[in-house]
Amino acid sequence: MDFTPTEEQGAAQGLAAQIFGDLATHERLAAAGSGTDAELWKELCAAGLMSAVEEIGLLGLVLLLEEQGRTTAQVPFAASCVYGLLAVADHGTGEQRERLLPPLRDGTAVATGAFPARSGLRTDGEGRLSGVVPCVPWLRDATLVLVADADRVLWVVRTADPGVAVLPVETTAPWSAARLVLDRAPGERLGGPGPELSPEPGPDPEAEAEAEAGTGREPEAGTGEAAGAGMYGAVLAASRTAFAGLQAGVCAGSLARAVAHTTTREQFGRPLSTNQGVLLRAADAHMDTEAIRVTAYEAAWRHDQGLAYGAQALTAAWWASEAGRRVVHAGQHLHGGTGADLDHPVHRHFLWGRQLDSYLGCGSEVLEELGELLVKEGSQ
Repeated sequence: MDFTPTEEQGAAQGLAAQIFGDLATHERLAAAGSGTDAELWKELCAAGLMSAVEEIGLLGLVLLLEEQGRTTAQVPFAASCVYGLLAVADHGTGEQRERLLPPLRDGTAVATGAFPARSGLRTDGEGRLSGVVPCVPWLRDATLVLVADADRVLWVVRTADPGVAVLPVETTAPWSAARLVLDRAPGERLGGPGPELSPEPGPDPEAEAEAEAGTGREPEAGTGEAAGAGMYGAVLAASRTAFAGLQAGVCAGSLARAVAHTTTREQFGRPLSTNQGVLLRAADAHMDTEAIRVTAYEAAWRHDQGLAYGAQALTAAWWASEAGRRVVHAGQHLHGGTGADLDHPVHRHFLWGRQLDSYLGCGSEVLEELGELLVKEGSQ
């Protein structure tokens, strides 16, 4: 494995760091409230970072999301990339890619996803969906939302279509979240056959092979639903990897603020950072952050190499949940009483870290999935 960024990945990461650093300031984030920073979003898209994701791969995206996480920039970058750009590019038909990708690349369309699928959305024979998803991050900004029905078949739903209701929901993290209510809403099946779903779709060997390479899970042959479930697993693995990268950035930003605070704040005539307890807590947080980063890099690298990475994606998600929670708590604790200030920048890292801790499955859930996958692989 070689995680050394390519020249293109390094250039994109440097540009992202500059844009996020210049525009995602504490003052601008406070003024944005729970919504998206529209100016920052336009700047990212104008710089070509959205369109670059297809070229730099999932590892490149993880690098960009690290930079977003460091500043907790309030833009739907991760969601629009994994549930829009990469999902359509990897699993859409040629016609879907030609039609859906251009507006996603330039940011005029924003995508998000109702993942993981726990709500049991239903579809009828005409490709219309019904059901409720209680909370979808960035849904208030989205024009497209990727959802999975009860058979784990993926559908693209336009938020402006009839039968689609977006009801704002406030969460602790400012992610422009909302409740998604579908009442026989029209959907477009990702990968075909289009808006209408045939009642007995046949197997799609190419999709099944792609899903097996992407997630390490081999869907049962014989039904189109199996291929759809494999596609769902591939998108979920990619999203877990990407959001683990985002969590690595959140943790790095929290730790950087803690280091700056403890090296400048003095107690009894010496910096707080000279206390052994502070040093040990910061060192543990650093090792946890590196564990999140390297496991996310490994999963993303395997994805880009066309290798099975289901176990690696779950490993990265587990570290992002368990270690991420420890790091943002440590970052807040190392600030002492200042860390309890809700208006302090480190508190934003704490909120993001706790939301990402459970967003795509908390640590125990992910660990259970990983155990089941390893048992299945070991029995083959």
